Amino acid sequence: MKKKLTQEQIIELLKILKARFEKNMHRHKDLKWEKIQAKLEVSPEKLWSLHQMEETEGEPDVVAYDKRTDEYLFFDCSPESPKRRSLCYDYQAWNSRKANKPESNVIDKASEMGIELLTEEQYRHLQELGKFDQKTSSWVQTPASIRELGGAIFCDRRYNTVFMYHNGADSYYAARGFRGLLKI
Repeated sequence: MKKKLTQEQIIELLKILKARFEKNMHRHKDLKWEKIQAKLEVSPEKLWSLHQMEETEGEPDVVAYDKRTDEYLFFDCSPESPKRRSLCYDYQAWNSRKANKPESNVIDKASEMGIELLTEEQYRHLQELGKFDQKTSSWVQTPASIRELGGAIFCDRRYNTVFMYHNGADSYYAARGFRGLLKI
């Protein structure tokens, strides 16, 4: 698979990201778009991943800057879980299904896109920036101790509260997707 954007795609993506950045300054106080764009312009593989997030309606936006690593963090900031849904948690769960296998799984899909799955902590940080997943839910990184027992965790917002739940890792639902993270 070609993981490179055309110059036209880069220009359009940067325009979209800049507009979203400027519209949602509450998500990234004290950060300057020019510095972020400069890092993006020298990272074609990261631009490709952001394009993948955008294509699946994730609406990626900067939500933090890690001074220690000098990285900007982009999260999927779409109001509802992005249009990458009806997926089992991981390959093992997908492979264990004997019937009605979904298209794929969130771990492999995130890897193909060059992004990471949000942790529960990162998901809760996102929810401090707005109200997300009020009708959908999103798989999040599952601790090995839960996954070894066949489970996986997901989060959503209901009743103005962020909840973390569990399900069998092989389950999948049309209203459950996943939110990604990209470090630049």
